[in-house]
Amino acid sequence: MLSALDRRHTVAPPGYSRWLIPPAALAIHLCIGQVYATSVYKNSLIAHFDASQTAIGVIFSIAIVMLGLSAAAAGTWVERNGPRKAMFVSACFWAAGFLVGAVGIATGQLWLLYVGYGLLGGIGLGIGYISPVSTLIKWFPDRPGLATGLAIMGFGGGAMVASPLSRQLLSLYDSGYDPGATAGATASGTALVWLFVTLGVGYFVIMMFGVANVRVPAADWRPAGFDPERAKVKLMVTTASVSAANAVRTRQFWLLWVVLFCNVTAGIGILEQASPMIQDFFREEGASAVSVAAAGGFVGLLSLFNMGGRFVWSSTSDMIGRKPVYVLYLGVGMVLYLLLALFGQVAPALFVLLACVIVSFYGGGFATMPAYLRDLFGTYQVGAIHGRVLTAWSAAGVAGPLIVNGFLDAKGAPGTLTAAGYRPALLTMLGVLAVGFVANLLVRPVPERFHEPAAVGSGGVQGGIAR
Repeated sequence: MLSALDRRHTVAPPGYSRWLIPPAALAIHLCIGQVYATSVYKNSLIAHFDASQTAIGVIFSIAIVMLGLSAAAAGTWVERNGPRKAMFVSACFWAAGFLVGAVGIATGQLWLLYVGYGLLGGIGLGIGYISPVSTLIKWFPDRPGLATGLAIMGFGGGAMVASPLSRQLLSLYDSGYDPGATAGATASGTALVWLFVTLGVGYFVIMMFGVANVRVPAADWRPAGFDPERAKVKLMVTTASVSAANAVRTRQFWLLWVVLFCNVTAGIGILEQASPMIQDFFREEGASAVSVAAAGGFVGLLSLFNMGGRFVWSSTSDMIGRKPVYVLYLGVGMVLYLLLALFGQVAPALFVLLACVIVSFYGGGFATMPAYLRDLFGTYQVGAIHGRVLTAWSAAGVAGPLIVNGFLDAKGAPGTLTAAGYRPALLTMLGVLAVGFVANLLVRPVPERFHEPAAVGSGGVQGGIAR
């Protein structure tokens, strides 16, 4: 049965529709995107374990760090074994993370939650995140930005599904839990156990849909109307192939690592403090007060723009190019951060507009990166290269909160700050974006000395068609 997961058994038959591949990828990304919904039951875990916010918050940090590390370590394995086996392994680790976490909650052992959701779940996150990427790029050589945007959009939207679902499940398992409460609601330990079990089993079943339907194209397959030999050659798009081992030796790889790190760090600057930020900005005398419920709605709106930006901006990059679209993300992002810092307190509508566009750039930066890597390094081992670049996400997931919280702690306690208290943190994020902006401008085509021989690059993985 396990042999059915081998790459050779996943080659698509003639006539197989490439439009079946994005739903298979979405089945994975919508499930693992649940990691952004951990705040729903954070207070319940704090109450159950009688632990600090920091002790519970470490669970999320471990998961994100493991995402980057596992994506980097398993990247070449994913390329070698194909998407079906990788997605199956991702589903096993992701589901096991919930089930081991449930045992930790049931026994009151917090370290088991670290090992389960944090360590095992984080491995599932990393492998699941990269497993559909190179496959989608091979199926959509004519529109790689659109293809990766469709899948990675699911990761941004996973929390939109998981948040209300988790609340309803907690209310089902604990009659005293109010899913509509705006703050302070906590569920029982038993409800948390069954929540984790339900999510673990449910996500595994959904991810199996992706496993069953994913296919890789035959080596000689081309989309209708696409002729790589006649495609217009673009300066920043290679027809050659670069291995993952060689990619990390290039300046281009590390410049894109910096670009992603800066984009993610700046985006986290908004997402990490979204709810208290909008309330604190309008706490000053004469400003319109923003309620807790409205702040919660703002967080939901940010999630929507995070998800939509992954598809819209990534698709736009197919038309204007990857480098220009990152000029947009980082350059316009600097202007928006400056406006938010100086004038964000003028009106709630202005604040929301600026924050939403910034977060859409954050999402777009994630979704466009695989296509950018494909342009520079070819399709040969782009999934493995993408996995290694994602270590920038792990680093940003630690650096972003540390930078923002460091500034805010120096200004006062949450709930007592004003717009002026946030200004140093926001202006620092502007500087972070400036570093990424310069790094993007320095990106040039990869020198030929890093290219693979033509026979290697085209050996069954379509290495030489990326125009």
